[in-house]
Formats: sequence, structure tokens, C-alpha cells
Amino acid sequence: MERLKNMDLKKAFFVLSVCCIMVSLLILLLLLVFCGNIRDSYPAGGIEIRSDGTTIILEGPTKDQQRILEIIDVLQLLACILLPVGGLGAAGVLFYHIKLKMPIAVLQKGTERILNHDLDFSVPEVSKDELGQICRGFETMRAELLKANQELWEQAEERKRLNAAFSHDLRNPVTVLKGTIKLIRQGKEDGQAFERLEDYVLRIENYVEAMGGIQRLEQLPFQERECAYSQLHAELLDTVKFLAPAMETSVIVPETGHVKLDHGIFLNVAENLIRNGARFAQNNLSVYLEAREGCLLLTVADDGPGYPEKLLRDGPRPFGKMSEETEHFGMGLYSARILCLKHRGSLELKNPAGGGASATAIFRIN
Repeated sequence: MERLKNMDLKKAFFVLSVCCIMVSLLILLLLLVFCGNIRDSYPAGGIEIRSDGTTIILEGPTKDQQRILEIIDVLQLLACILLPVGGLGAAGVLFYHIKLKMPIAVLQKGTERILNHDLDFSVPEVSKDELGQICRGFETMRAELLKANQELWEQAEERKRLNAAFSHDLRNPVTVLKGTIKLIRQGKEDGQAFERLEDYVLRIENYVEAMGGIQRLEQLPFQERECAYSQLHAELLDTVKFLAPAMETSVIVPETGHVKLDHGIFLNVAENLIRNGARFAQNNLSVYLEAREGCLLLTVADDGPGYPEKLLRDGPRPFGKMSEETEHFGMGLYSARILCLKHRGSLELKNPAGGGASATAIFRIN
């Protein structure tokens, strides 16, 4: 039975049809033999001519026997028609129960749950035939829908956090501006009032620019193309020389080969991580690039003070400044994380045991 379940549909229906027809023909043969034995047990009637030329009238069947013989004739005729047809019908019924019933039920149940916006289930593998393949494809579709919904939910949550952080960080500049304007109207302004107005207006402008930059990152199209490791090595070297010219740096990249990725996203993430590492590094900055298990890993390590525990615990957050520098809004790591997610990857931060900080951008490339 298990072997029959794993056959393809055409072969399984052919095997069931042949088996059922053979069984029906066997039953028909037994029925014909049985009817023949009954017929032989009754007198046939007629005339017997012996060798000496005399004739004898044989005993004929009685009326009851003749009626039974007529019923047997009709039964044999109907059996010759109905038994083969019944064999095909039985093959169809068996084919439905063995090959179709379970996959159809599984697909119907899965469809109902998806229509009810319930994706927290799995479609079992019922067989290895065509319907089993459809069930596997249905499970793949369900998993992709669940993944897409999770990504949409994460994007919505990120947008909420971004808007909340933006509103929170704007509150102080707006309060200062309102207070300064009030003092100016009352004629109580000090010598730094207009300078303060200019500084905080510039600060708000920078906040708005940062928000616009994040929105542009989210709207970037995802475009993969083949890139040689030698090209990535040269670009990483140029970026490190430009952003960390006074430090001891090293860039380690596979010597040969190609990788398929979104070149723009990769360079943007690399620039953000290297710039962030250069800000906090004391003397050394290292960049490593390697391919592992269907992913491309870009690691930027520095010998600085390391990441705060809150950043390691909660991950990069919008406007998550690690210092009070007004020109930095803490958006570099957050932007890198957004771009890694866009490349179906992630961003991992840690403080190595030997000191310093390490940021690893993971890009899925398979």
C-alpha cells in the first residue's frame, strides 16, 4: 500500500484498474462455471438417436427449471456487462481513497486557514507523487507568506520605533526654540539667542535629513549582480583609507572567485560600519570578508571601548546616540541593519573577549 501511495498518479490508476478488472474477470469466470454446473444438473430435453436407429425422447426441464435457466441466462449476460464496469468503478473508488482523499483534505484545510489569516501551521508531506509535490509547494508558499508577513510586521514596528524616536528627539529642540522666541518677543533675549536659534534649526534640519535618508534606504530596489572578490577588496581598501587614514588597518578578502549580491547595499553597509568603527577605534581597524553557508559575512573590528550593553542587548535603534555629539544621531548602525534586512540578512554586534568592538553584516547570497 505504501508503495502504491508513492507511485505517480497515472501509474497508480493503471495498476488499480488492471487489478480490479482482473478480479472482476475472475469473479465472472467463477460465476459462469457455477451457472454452467447448475445448467448441467438440469435435464436438457431433446431427442437421442441410438446406433440401431431408434430414437428416444429425452426428459425436458420442468417449468420451474426452465424459469431458473432463463434467470441464469439473464444473470450471465448482466454479469458480462456489469462486472468489468464495476471493476473500473472500484478502481476509481480505491484511487480516490488511496491517492486523492488525504492530499485534497490537507490542501482544503490549509486553504481555509490561510483565508482566515492563520499561517501558524505546516502542511504534512502526504506522498511523493504529483499531489505530494503540490503539498510541498503549498507548504513552501505558506512559509514564504509567513516570512513576508513577519517582515512586514517588523518593518511596521521599525517604522513605529523610528517615528517615536524622531518625535522624542525633536521635543527638546522645539522646546528650546519656543522658549527663545518667547524671550525675543519679551525683549529679554541674551547675546546668544540668535546663535541658539541657528544651531537648533540646523539640528532639526539634520534630523529631518536623517529621517529622509532612512526612508530612501527602505525604498531602494534590490538588484543582485556578480562581483569579483578582487573588486570588493579594492573598494574596501579605498573606503578604509578614506575614513580611517591615520590608523593601522587591514582588509582580508578571499583572493579569487565571484559572489552575487546587491553591490550598492554592500558598499553602503561597509561604509557605515567602517565609519562607525573609525570613530571609536584607538589605533587599529580590521575588515574581514568571507563566504559561509550561503551567506557573505562582512566584519569590521576595532580596538575601541566596545559597544554599550544596552546596544548589544536591544540592537541598533533609530537616533540611538552613544555620545552627546550633536552631529551624530546614531543612525549608522541602524541604517546598516535596515540594509542587511533588505538583503535577507542581519547585523550582529559583539564585544570580543580581547577588547574592542566587532560588527558583522550578514548578506544572504544563495
